[in-house]
Amino acid sequence: MKRGLSAFNALLHSQKEIMLGTTKLISDFKDFKFKSSPNYAKLPINENPEYNVPVAVNNAIFSKVPTEPLTGKLHLVCVSEEALNDILDLDSKVADSEEFVNFSAGKYLPEGSLTVCHRYGGYQFGYWADQLGDGRAHILGEYVNSKGESWQVQLKGCGETPYSRFGDGRAVLRSSIREMVASEACFHLGIPTTRAAALVVSDDHKVWRDKTYSGRALQERAAVVIRLAPAWYRIGSFEILLKRREPDLARTLADFIIEHHFPEISIDDTDRYVKLYSEVAHRNLDMVSTWQGIGFTHGVLNTDNISLLGVTIDYGPYGFMEHYYDHYVPNSSDDMGRYAYKMQPEILLWNLDKFVEALIPILSVEQINKVRDIEKTLEGYVEDRLRNVFNKKLGLETYKEGDEKILKELLSLMEDATADFTATFRQLAEVKLDELFEEDVLEKHWSLNKLKNGKTWESWVKTYCERIKDENVTDEERRARMVRVNPLYVPRNWILQEAIADAEKNDFKKVQHLIEVFKKPFEVNEEAEKLGYSAQPPSWSYGLKLSCSS
Repeated sequence: MKRGLSAFNALLHSQKEIMLGTTKLISDFKDFKFKSSPNYAKLPINENPEYNVPVAVNNAIFSKVPTEPLTGKLHLVCVSEEALNDILDLDSKVADSEEFVNFSAGKYLPEGSLTVCHRYGGYQFGYWADQLGDGRAHILGEYVNSKGESWQVQLKGCGETPYSRFGDGRAVLRSSIREMVASEACFHLGIPTTRAAALVVSDDHKVWRDKTYSGRALQERAAVVIRLAPAWYRIGSFEILLKRREPDLARTLADFIIEHHFPEISIDDTDRYVKLYSEVAHRNLDMVSTWQGIGFTHGVLNTDNISLLGVTIDYGPYGFMEHYYDHYVPNSSDDMGRYAYKMQPEILLWNLDKFVEALIPILSVEQINKVRDIEKTLEGYVEDRLRNVFNKKLGLETYKEGDEKILKELLSLMEDATADFTATFRQLAEVKLDELFEEDVLEKHWSLNKLKNGKTWESWVKTYCERIKDENVTDEERRARMVRVNPLYVPRNWILQEAIADAEKNDFKKVQHLIEVFKKPFEVNEEAEKLGYSAQPPSWSYGLKLSCSS
């Protein structure tokens, strides 16, 4: 079978080369080079030689910081072939090379590297936390691929920086696996996100972590993730400039970001900062709408974790909601539920208001008024986006009065019955409308089956059927629409935990399998079905807790 597919795979490979606009992918990692003069080098870079001593950095966007490579015996845990091929123009076989593994660990730097760490501040859980910055992340360089896209390559977990504060600059295997898998899964789930290309771990490089904050720290193995993004600027990038009273640098940074990341905004436009705010706001609200539709809860929505490009960054104690509960909180450190699932759109609006505050020193009075006028429209905008997202989950392309009630009643049924968020919508897509009253059919769909005893289930089904009829769409088309937007698989905590447990014993097969499964999260994967990835989660999984300790 493998041989029979070789010609087909070769054809796909050649088609990809044509799509990439190049004769072939880079097959020798020694030939991989960064842009000789990265765009970010045009911004002020602090060159304090005592890079691993915490210091208040001023009048700079970056600090020049060398990597502190992982030591000891290294293992390549997994790679994203798509990220390698489609973003970095690398043939997947380069991952087998010593140079690539050393690159992933911070030991080998390709030509054109300029290692820097970004300076930013932020509000954490609603309170100003002053200077934060890249405490364990190093931007290595800028790669312009064969499609003309510019990507910044970053290592997370590669040593101390001026922004490490009380940290050691390292990441552990469990959190690195979670970030690697989520980055790639979210991309294929339709969520705007940073990407991850590879993950390495050391057998011998150990760090101390107290993951439950109980005072019982344990040694864990250090790991590094290769992260990819067009840029890593955050709301906090401007907040630190506001607090340190550096308006000229804020203006420089805003102009730079507009020029290199928002080509639709003219650098000569006198209202360019107003338009920058509008773009940042709308992109982030589009992003949070996709989160809500998939049940993704970020866990730590501080202003320093909000990208100016409107992509999901910094995967920490996130979670994909299982049984529906709108106050779902994945982060055990979030005692007050500030960043609960239902709060995410509201928190994004709060964070965007902090972005306005950070921009005020470079805005005129008239421009401040224009920004405030835009801000007044944002709550309505995100509500519209959410209505659209959830209507699509129900197989509806149009919106009519009463649709919100249909959704609200379904979610209420789900919450009362502890029905699963992902599985309920997916199973609703798999069952024909005229079978929603048939017990023998529902019994084959474990989450949907939980709803049948709800007091309003039958009336809800009748109302939903009437709405679909009003949509003037066949049941077959309804189901096809719903299957396209309701995934079969998401990175549930228990699935990740099983992969992490194996990886701790240097068995990386499950991690690698997850990368493959989440390439097509809307399609049935036979091996994933055998492993129960779309089945009812095991009872032990409901007690899993996550924290910021990584």
